[in-house]
Amino acid sequence: MTKTILRALAGETLPTPPIWMMRQAGRYLPEYRATRAQAGDFLSLCYNPELAAEVTLQPIRRYGFDAAILFADILLIPQALGADLWFVTGEGPRLSTVTSADDLKKLKPATDIHYHLSPVYETVRILSRELPSETTLIGFAGAPWTVATYMIAGQGTPDQGPAHALKNENREVFVALLDLITDATINYMSAQIEAGAEVVKIFDSWAGSLSAQDFQDFAIAPAIKIIAALKAKHPGVPIIAFPRGAGEAYVGLHAATGADCVALDDGVTAEWAAKHVQVDGCIQGNLKSSHMVTGGDALVSETRRIVDAFKGGPHIFNLGHGITPDADPENVQLMIDTVREAR
Repeated sequence: MTKTILRALAGETLPTPPIWMMRQAGRYLPEYRATRAQAGDFLSLCYNPELAAEVTLQPIRRYGFDAAILFADILLIPQALGADLWFVTGEGPRLSTVTSADDLKKLKPATDIHYHLSPVYETVRILSRELPSETTLIGFAGAPWTVATYMIAGQGTPDQGPAHALKNENREVFVALLDLITDATINYMSAQIEAGAEVVKIFDSWAGSLSAQDFQDFAIAPAIKIIAALKAKHPGVPIIAFPRGAGEAYVGLHAATGADCVALDDGVTAEWAAKHVQVDGCIQGNLKSSHMVTGGDALVSETRRIVDAFKGGPHIFNLGHGITPDADPENVQLMIDTVREAR
């Protein structure tokens, strides 16, 4: 029997939606924390295929999710392109910045990323061998706009201000950087598929800060290019698009991008999305991740409400954003039990 997530992505309405969870391999799990300590630091964990595969498998063993998502980070592409990357404990990533034509010239061509990223492809190969036969393997990358915001600012920012400034003040450099990231993303995701990823997802975590024409030019247009290139090379491999914060721009996104599934954040209601987005194909989402911290009756009732709202079409149950480190592992089990009992 075809895997449940692949059935949903193909447009099938299932009696029970398949489940996985963004950042399901992460700091809320004691076994993850132990493995990360063994690796030494976050980047060492990303580049150690055996340990990266282990933390990817941990939530599958514990919860029996319907999919595993490759353990990696969206900022491995900038590093593969030649940017310096390091993580500051308690603060997050830091990168060397790209804000000028000279900075851009220091970066490598999009075709030169594979040697640096070869450990990631090995992780995918290990997972494709070791995952249970019913579990779908999802690969991923950050969307060009989101990755660019980190490369331009040198770190995460609350409003992506430095990227907006470069976009407005030196559009030639900004567009060239976006094009480079787009081409590298195509190469990276294609290699993940060749290594065994059955589905890939594009995370545009900061799409919501783009408005009007900029959303079309810098969120939609790169997604179109990436999805078309992957579909041409790997027909039949489903693609999930996640432009977080898109709001009403979620409407028509399947057709606009060519994505097989649109992942929803928790800024839209399931009832609205069922009416306006799910009519065009599979959707994924969209329980608030805060319920993984607070649990209780509110978690159960919200989970049931989302399952009920989306029961008329193809749906993959997920959170509206990644699970947070302060989540209670028992609340994850409660969510899964509630979804699977809701049929």
